[in-house]
Amino acid sequence: MRTDTPPLESLGFTSAQISLYNVVLRLHRATCAELAEAVDGSPEPLSRELATLVKLGVVEEQGGEYLARHPATALGHLVADRLDRLAAESRRIDSVVGSISGLIHQYDAGRDYQTGQFDVHLVGGADELYESVIGMAVQAPPLETLSVIPDRRTVDDFASRYADRWIAAQRAELISSRSVIPVHTLEIPGLREKLDLFRRAGAQVRTLDTVPSWFLVAGAEAAGIPARWGDSLAENAYNFHLVRAAVVVSALRSLFEELWARAAPLPWEQHRGDSVAQVIRLAAQGVCDTVIAKQLGISVRTVRTRFADAMAELGAQSRFQAGVEAARRGWLA
Repeated sequence: MRTDTPPLESLGFTSAQISLYNVVLRLHRATCAELAEAVDGSPEPLSRELATLVKLGVVEEQGGEYLARHPATALGHLVADRLDRLAAESRRIDSVVGSISGLIHQYDAGRDYQTGQFDVHLVGGADELYESVIGMAVQAPPLETLSVIPDRRTVDDFASRYADRWIAAQRAELISSRSVIPVHTLEIPGLREKLDLFRRAGAQVRTLDTVPSWFLVAGAEAAGIPARWGDSLAENAYNFHLVRAAVVVSALRSLFEELWARAAPLPWEQHRGDSVAQVIRLAAQGVCDTVIAKQLGISVRTVRTRFADAMAELGAQSRFQAGVEAARRGWLA
């Protein structure tokens, strides 16, 4: 009787194990001695191969006899296990691929540090600042821009002269902006109106009591720094150095994130009484979407839409982050 050998090598079977498994399938139930006779082999090495087949789950041992399990069940488990391992391996590979850009930045930072050759350009004037950033943004929109403004005069100039073009760039999704400004500048006439327009376009703004210096981070490749740390833009006629060096960009990005974590939302954002905040409050209490919908008299889809709106406004990537940020802003009070 001829039996085609199944392609089991990919599941880890050796040729000897495949041959033995086919014999077990044909005899269905047999002792080690009977199997040795069928394959014209020695019982001792055969018993080791049988132990492996039992461990793999394709053969069972019952009272000194070896019984083949149904191939669909036995091999199905092995295939499922292999698929799980392949999926896990695929996730690990995706994680490695995702980390490559970070490793490249570290490599560039090390190279910059060793050579001491930084790409530095002097930029002069507010118009050239805008054009430099938009020029980078056009190549890969939206360009993440992180800006820190330490003084009243620069913030005043923003409100009275330059806000509209930055708001338009944010609205056109050329840039994705986060800014930190001194809290005392909020008294500048007309600033609240401009900041609200900026925020509605998608930008985020927070305040600190004091801000160490002006600086700007534009994506992962460039950063703007003043001629002297601690200076403001307006005091230097908007002249600054545009630096393209991974080590500088990485350092300023880390500093910005530290300042951002310490900064407070704009005061008029602190208390929310609208429907978006209602959804956040109920979710923070552990209420599911279906129950929230019943309590508010809306559909589950509307609940989820409002939650998505809240996450966008809060700059959160998950519901958990949205809850934490909403609590920080006082929405849950």
